[in-house]
Amino acid sequence: MNPASVLAPVLTVAAKEFRDGLRNRWVAAIAIVCALLAVGLATFGAAASGQVGFTGLATTIASLASLAVFLIPLIALLLAYDSIVGEDEQGTLLLLLTYPLSRLQLLAGKFLGHGAILAVSTTLGFGLAGLVIGIGSDKVATGPLVAALGLFIVSATLLGWAFVGIAYVISAGASEKSRAAGLALVVWFAFVLVFDLGLLGFLVATGGAIGRDWLPWLLLLNPADVFRLANLAGFDANATAGPVSIGAGFPVPLLLAVQGAWVLAPFALAVWRFRRR
Repeated sequence: MNPASVLAPVLTVAAKEFRDGLRNRWVAAIAIVCALLAVGLATFGAAASGQVGFTGLATTIASLASLAVFLIPLIALLLAYDSIVGEDEQGTLLLLLTYPLSRLQLLAGKFLGHGAILAVSTTLGFGLAGLVIGIGSDKVATGPLVAALGLFIVSATLLGWAFVGIAYVISAGASEKSRAAGLALVVWFAFVLVFDLGLLGFLVATGGAIGRDWLPWLLLLNPADVFRLANLAGFDANATAGPVSIGAGFPVPLLLAVQGAWVLAPFALAVWRFRRR
């Protein structure tokens, strides 16, 4: 089979999804929100201690990671939760499937389009924040700032892609758009809040005496925690609190590989559910 004939429909769908994102102002909205909140955190993150301004790279990255772990998954879920069930309710899904386009190609095209929206928005938003920090602060060298923000942007993009895949799993199995929206919020709540609260409760209940050897590996079961761990690497683990700090010893390549697995696994599951729909 000619690779060009396989990729052409995928790229066509991806371009259509990206244009829709531009038309609906998704790219601009995500970039502006990320930039404003990131600059605000960098500038006023130490306000509680009576300081204003950039306080340090480790503290700033930890604060940005705490922000992004709430924001990026929610944006990704809102962006993609109706990708399949929404098309079905509008009656366009059957029309799309009459074209010489497989379900894998359709879903891959949508993923590329949504992934591009998140990648461009995240890069613009946090890149602008990094530029403001670099210009307005003399407390950090350019090299470490670029390296830390580069890792942050890459890992934040992978985090968004993971939740796009999870949104596709929800959308492929939901019978109604409203049900998909509700499930997306439940998933966000479970991964971003409940998971860490459960581990924290376990640590408090046991006094930290049980599970110190295997609890860090449980963090890899949550893409949000993997993202935070990747951005803690190289910094003092005390820059953050909670159960995430116990897994700060994982190497960055391993964490990025796990993030890649969190991108591929939900997408593969979404393709399987879409084919059975």
